[in-house]
Amino acid sequence: MIKLLAYVLIIVLGLCLTPYILATKGYIYIAIWDYQIETSLAFGLLVLFAIFVAFEIIKRALVLVLTLVLNSRFLPEQWRIKKAKKQTLLGALALAEEDWPAAEKAMAKGAENGELPALNYFAAARAAQHQQKIAERDSYLTQAQAEPLAKAAALTTRTRYLLQQGELTQARVLLDELEPTSKSKNPVLKIAADLYLAQQDWSALKLILPILAKRHIYPEEKLQTISVQTNVQLVNKAAEQSSNDLDKCWGWFSKSEKTPTDTFVAYLYALCKLQRKDEALKLLSKRLKAEPTAALFDAVAKIATAHDQDIRKTLTKFEQTHENIVNYQECLANLALQTRDFKQAKMHFNHACHISPTRARWLALAQVQEQLGDNMMALQSYRNAAHLND
Repeated sequence: MIKLLAYVLIIVLGLCLTPYILATKGYIYIAIWDYQIETSLAFGLLVLFAIFVAFEIIKRALVLVLTLVLNSRFLPEQWRIKKAKKQTLLGALALAEEDWPAAEKAMAKGAENGELPALNYFAAARAAQHQQKIAERDSYLTQAQAEPLAKAAALTTRTRYLLQQGELTQARVLLDELEPTSKSKNPVLKIAADLYLAQQDWSALKLILPILAKRHIYPEEKLQTISVQTNVQLVNKAAEQSSNDLDKCWGWFSKSEKTPTDTFVAYLYALCKLQRKDEALKLLSKRLKAEPTAALFDAVAKIATAHDQDIRKTLTKFEQTHENIVNYQECLANLALQTRDFKQAKMHFNHACHISPTRARWLALAQVQEQLGDNMMALQSYRNAAHLND
């Protein structure tokens, strides 16, 4: 741009000075060997300007020619890169259409001269996984792992595929290399949680549950279900060892973790298993008074015996408020069977069958009716049970 402006200024200046130069009588004389050149000053300046312009044109032409010559050496490589881009595009379209064989073939070809071969190998591995081509999948991931920045992603992907394949032991080995912690990425934590669940490694899952909650890896409802399941399994495992282990496990839980009914009931069963039934009944009675639920009524029938009168007195307080709760009626019926009070048991089982009839309840009612000698009613209850498939 500056050169062009300079040329314009020179031309304008020449136009302005030309009349004055033509008016002069000066001339130019050049002698080289036997050659002599003589001309006017104005024509000489014009020739010098033309030579300068011609020199610039020739220089630019030479630069352009040299550039084309040098670039021609790399034309095959540029063609390969262009072809790789086309293959990658075709592979992406095949992935979108879930045409896995075509996607694998195109992505593998595009990786050879592609700008980001690791991405092509990941895509090819995904297509191979959908075709259950395990050897090819692992080969693609190994090639992708050659890129330093893609090493963690390759390990994560391989672990996920092994988990989907059911190879839990191999997946766990790779997961240990990733070392899931609070600093890990969300995909690693998600895979770790899924793998721990599949392996039923409740202790390891318990350690990462706070991180899962903080990162919102799972929906709130699903995370709560996993948390309760984990705590229940830990309580059951501790109950198989010793009373001290159970106390340590229960003390490890926070107050909010002890609140869910399933966890609390599991702890009650664990106490009974370790010959601490009185403690379990005391906790159950206290919780029942504060929050009577169906699971607690079921627990009463399993924990209490014919000699436990205090818990029975507690249940009588719910006769009016929970009269139409089927679990409450079943609980009273089972407690009546413990004392061989078949009339009370019949009344409560009959009530339960009318609230929510099931095959098991009709069969229980029929057995009680047989004990009372009411064979006709027992036969009818058996018929009612036969019509249900639960």
